[in-house]
Amino acid sequence: MTDQEPTPPVPDVVAAIAGDRPLQLVWNNAIDGLTYQVGVVPDRLFVKWLPRRSGVTVTGEATRLRWAIRYIAVPRIRSTGCDAEATWMVTEGLPGENAVCDRWQAEPETAAVAIGRGLRRMHDALPVADCPFSWSAEKRLAGARRRAELGLLEVADWHEDHRALGVAGALARLERPPAVDQLVVCHGDACSPNTLIGEDGACAGHTDLGALGIADRWADLAIATWATTWNYGEGFEDLLLEAYGVGPDPVRSAYYRLLWDLDV
Repeated sequence: MTDQEPTPPVPDVVAAIAGDRPLQLVWNNAIDGLTYQVGVVPDRLFVKWLPRRSGVTVTGEATRLRWAIRYIAVPRIRSTGCDAEATWMVTEGLPGENAVCDRWQAEPETAAVAIGRGLRRMHDALPVADCPFSWSAEKRLAGARRRAELGLLEVADWHEDHRALGVAGALARLERPPAVDQLVVCHGDACSPNTLIGEDGACAGHTDLGALGIADRWADLAIATWATTWNYGEGFEDLLLEAYGVGPDPVRSAYYRLLWDLDV
């Protein structure tokens, strides 16, 4: 949401959850999902509200959060709900602020290191053998093919590096995923805002785990590094990878960045 876009009205159910506590819209995503902060630190809650028309519900993320919280710092669910208009989830706040708040945008080196180290800890901590969720390239590519058949892929929304390929060219390039480097339980949306950074400059937790699942670690790393260029400018990709503990992989990064454009 940009400063020029109108603030969406507060859904009735969100207003009811907030009661007389302070309410702040903190995120408005591309499918008109809204996330609100209710109250203030240290007792703040967050409400994620997804309209039915988006075709997405909170169910998948809630299931993943309940699984992941046994191993890593993620939001604890207070409640979930649904009505004819939307589904929603209420979670407890974690310490820290997201990696694109004003403070961390002013300290991009600290943020990039925190994201890299936090992602490595997540990948090391979440057990592949016990994970019931998949985020494999093959599964995601099958979904992209279905959306292409339905005419739902919007080339104009892709990164400028990919638009010239067109739908057919992009699908052809994605036909053969690179060999897996290392299977891990991926975050599924490792963009900078989904890492929380504490006062000490270290990763304090992760949010937005609706796509969490087993995949090559480069499915996360390709996007985490790419996102630094959107949020902090050029020059922080290698720093993030160094903090994670791996060198650059241009081939896998290019593949998973293209897949990302067709998968979001």
